Amino acid sequence: MTIRIISGLIGVVIAIFILCFASTPLLPAAIAVLSVIAVCELYKANDCLQYKAMTVTALVYTAAAPFMIYVGNSTYSTLLTTVAVMMLFASYMGVHKKMNFEKLAYSVLVPLLISFSMTSLIKLNALSDRHGVVYIVLSLCGAWIADTAAYFTGTFLGKHKLCPEISPKKTIEGFAGGLIFNGLFMAAFNFVYVTYFAKGCGVNYISSFFLGVFCAALGTLGDLTASLLKRQRGIKDYGNIMPGHGGVMDRFDSVLFVAPFMHAYLSMINIYV
Repeated sequence: MTIRIISGLIGVVIAIFILCFASTPLLPAAIAVLSVIAVCELYKANDCLQYKAMTVTALVYTAAAPFMIYVGNSTYSTLLTTVAVMMLFASYMGVHKKMNFEKLAYSVLVPLLISFSMTSLIKLNALSDRHGVVYIVLSLCGAWIADTAAYFTGTFLGKHKLCPEISPKKTIEGFAGGLIFNGLFMAAFNFVYVTYFAKGCGVNYISSFFLGVFCAALGTLGDLTASLLKRQRGIKDYGNIMPGHGGVMDRFDSVLFVAPFMHAYLSMINIYV
């Protein structure tokens, strides 16, 4: 537990440093590094690293995509994605005797999903000059706070298993606690934010609450999906880059669905008025 706490604190310090320079290329660089590691972990989990041409294509794509989003050139971003997908399918021609179509689909989906999800954090920052960094913080907290709340609620009140075959420790009571607490956290966070840091702004507390609830549900979905893959492949963690936590995917699995949803939600609904 001590190692887990220390590792977590180091991660928080690094995250704060990056967010302090969110308007610089440091943010897409950090997203690129995390994305590349996540793709490597997922490819390794399904024995796809052996297909070298495919792996290189996926890694180059996930490393370049954050910078395309950062400069705001949608044409180049679309071109990059199109070329990457075509190259992945072209690579399949050379290994089709060893690689089945299911692994091909997996190898194509993984870099697309990781890039789409992780670059949503860059898009969130670009949504508002004033609140962009806060949007990123809300997105990360929306995934991680709910998980923590669900853990403690389930520990003390949990009696009914949520998905025992996928994640034996998750309970229905914990899931409900995560939903409610996350909604309350979003509302409370925004109250403190506009009171002390963004004076002159108002908050739509109802939208904030439901945003937290939706994020908790999607974060759980991402967590369960990643856990299912680990269970099917017989692995405990995706990696060990964060001692006590596992790999990038072990920490960001719940973020994968939350970040793009947060961007879509905040693009349509303004929680700060």
